[in-house]
Amino acid sequence: MGLTLFYTFCCLGSSALNDLFFKFFARKPRSRGLFVMTVGVVGMIFMTFLPDKFNGNWQLTLFWGVICGIFSAVGNILLIESMTSLSAGVCSTIYRLNLALVVPLSVLFFNEKLDWQQYCGVGLAILAVLAFLPSPDNGGKNVEKNSKSLLIPMIMIITASVFRAGLGLSCKYGPMVGASINGINFIIEVMWVISGAVYYLLKERKEFKIDRKLAGYGALSGVMVASILLFMMKALGTPGGDASIVLTIAQMSFILTFILSIIFLKEKVTCLKLAAIICGVGAMLLLSWH
Repeated sequence: MGLTLFYTFCCLGSSALNDLFFKFFARKPRSRGLFVMTVGVVGMIFMTFLPDKFNGNWQLTLFWGVICGIFSAVGNILLIESMTSLSAGVCSTIYRLNLALVVPLSVLFFNEKLDWQQYCGVGLAILAVLAFLPSPDNGGKNVEKNSKSLLIPMIMIITASVFRAGLGLSCKYGPMVGASINGINFIIEVMWVISGAVYYLLKERKEFKIDRKLAGYGALSGVMVASILLFMMKALGTPGGDASIVLTIAQMSFILTFILSIIFLKEKVTCLKLAAIICGVGAMLLLSWH
């Protein structure tokens, strides 16, 4: 269980940093499609050196790699777009609400068993996420005064959360039926490149220009996305890597995102947010109970 928790918390840390990089990138009008392509290219470079990517049943590896890649790329595109209008705290916490889907579906599809400690941990985790939801930042556009202007980004981030749950469960199921873990990770990065290109051609069609900041944020996020995938698959592949526990703990990355946002984005600290942090820490302790 110790190795499972190590990989899980590494995944958590990578997710928190990636959310922060996404928010820094989304603060100014830049090409989302080119950014996602850059993230995918950097990730592919890392994944290229992984061994045994297509050993065994390559058809299953390709199939589940594409499925996981769609969940990952589309979910993150929606996350980035929602950050244009919503604060990093709102997007990060709603995105992590996918744990409310992951846990019951893990029990349903994988026949995983939860002790009372895990049930209490799930309850605290959901309370933490709900309590941590801050008010949307206006970004100078007063979007909080116009509920209609928030409808589309809210739908985007909720949909992104559903896609994130699909990614976690697919990454658990694919290797169970014979797909290569490293092969899935590589194909996911390929799907980021393809999805970014499709998004760029269909929605943006701007001048093809990758400036230093776009390339820098893309490189940083590329490393983080690759780390998230590698650590998540490693954690799920360990003997104690139940999806209901690993994926739930990993989603508590919003706690670290909150701390980083205070330091780098100067977000305010409130009693409700502190209560959310306490609930989140308690949830991780209970969920890691074995």
